[in-house]
Amino acid sequence: MAAAFPTLAELAAEEEELQLARFTNDDAWELGTALVARAREGHLPVAVEVSRHSHQLFHAAMTGATPDNDFWIQRKAAVVHRFGHSSLYVGQRSREAGSTFEQQFGLDPQRYAAHGGAFPLLVRDVGPIGVVVVSGLPQVDDHRTVVAALRELLAQQLA
Repeated sequence: MAAAFPTLAELAAEEEELQLARFTNDDAWELGTALVARAREGHLPVAVEVSRHSHQLFHAAMTGATPDNDFWIQRKAAVVHRFGHSSLYVGQRSREAGSTFEQQFGLDPQRYAAHGGAFPLLVRDVGPIGVVVVSGLPQVDDHRTVVAALRELLAQQLA
């Protein structure tokens, strides 16, 4: 059974909560390897990418991931870059408005996908500086995987 979509308010609260103290190349490595560890543990056929200012700092494709997952990563990340919110947030905003992302914005679906799995890397008092993306699971599960790893990274920074 597919996971229920979180509400727009829940997604906004996650973005407020998951603002990091900093984001370095080492943090990108920690985040990426944490996502890979989760994927290995759960035998998840995902691709993972972490970038800062469109500079790819981490990329991995697990067993079962395909080149299509990299295409999804690009399209989901493009939504985050354009709208400044998680790809699931942008899609949910359209759903809660009684529409679809495609109907509301008319953007090229070959370049943009408002499906869960891409999350802005937010540094407190700075704003968005990059994107972390998981692709290969149902979109809510992609999103939740990213959120769980970001929570762990934030907890490490605050410890």
